[in-house]
Amino acid sequence: MTARLHIHLDAVGGIAGDMFVGAMLDAAPDLAPRVMADLAAVLPAEAGRPELSSAKVSGMAASRFALAGGAAKPHHHHDTGTYVAFCRRIAAAGLAEGTAAEATAILRRIAEAEAAIHDVPLDAVHFHELADWDALMDVVAAGSIAAALGGARWSVSSLPLGGGVVRTAHGQLPVPAPATARILVGYEWRDDGVGGERVTPTGAAIVAHLTGGRGNGAHPGGRLKAIGTGAGTRTLPGVPNVLRATVFEAAREGAEALTVLAFEIDDMTGEEIAAAADRLRAAPGVRDVLLIAAQGKKGRPVTRVEIQADPAAADAIAEAAFLETSTLGLRRTEVRRDVLPRQAETAAGGMRRKRAFRPGGVETVKVEHDDLAGLDGLAARRQAQGEAER
Repeated sequence: MTARLHIHLDAVGGIAGDMFVGAMLDAAPDLAPRVMADLAAVLPAEAGRPELSSAKVSGMAASRFALAGGAAKPHHHHDTGTYVAFCRRIAAAGLAEGTAAEATAILRRIAEAEAAIHDVPLDAVHFHELADWDALMDVVAAGSIAAALGGARWSVSSLPLGGGVVRTAHGQLPVPAPATARILVGYEWRDDGVGGERVTPTGAAIVAHLTGGRGNGAHPGGRLKAIGTGAGTRTLPGVPNVLRATVFEAAREGAEALTVLAFEIDDMTGEEIAAAADRLRAAPGVRDVLLIAAQGKKGRPVTRVEIQADPAAADAIAEAAFLETSTLGLRRTEVRRDVLPRQAETAAGGMRRKRAFRPGGVETVKVEHDDLAGLDGLAARRQAQGEAER
């Protein structure tokens, strides 16, 4: 039985790029050399140096990640702050394996949001609010962390809504900023009564990238391995301005024991068998009931009934089978059931779905049929299923 990591982000004070990096390097300090090497490769000398330092936030120990000793904004080319320029710099930097792909994917989420807001092509996007070295540092550092933890699953708590306005190149705009709100459509927000910008566009893009843009995600728990706390730069009234990362080792479900109860029926009508199967499926401890058409003695058609049950409930389920059907005997077989890790989610449209994690990093998604059944027409059901499984 192997294990994989599940990392949950608690947005206590909010989420920004520097808070995410601080929290993760606090939880996993062994990643710091990789992250710092990637930043040294991508940042010019004029940008200064990235620093990870200890901080106290509302009396709590935390890690602060920041750029020190350099020019805040790139100024040597007029197009340095464009999406295209950022991508070119990342691609040319010679970063650790996987970092460039992860960082570019994070950056693309911001660019797509800005392109939609301003109705311009992706290649024409200029990061007015992100055109500084700090933003590039946060995106590359987050990409390096994501690449190093490639097999991990991520979830995030509800996000603090904040309030008021934020100053942008286009004037004062309401919080959450337009790009932040667009990136995090489908995520849960909460109003804790504390204003200001609580989730930045960079923080939003990191969260959306790690959780697949699917919403906050399920938090399955497991063995707690590490905790990290990243410090924000503002002081918030009554709320510690921190992001907490909790790292869990979630064991793969692997194998579990089941009892299969099997028997054949040749003297019940189809309606009677269907009613019995429905009642058996509802019995405590029953995992599934299968009805299989077969041929019995003297060529007579029979229905084979197989009940998959929790071993502890097998006796009670056998009694229910004798009560609900005409069988005079049944067979029990102890089997092993191999189970893939999976998690339950809710798509942006409200439909429930199940995500399974298959060998080789492959993920598959299936929408709950009950959520589709109320739609009229096969085409409508298929369209809704396709949208919910994206």
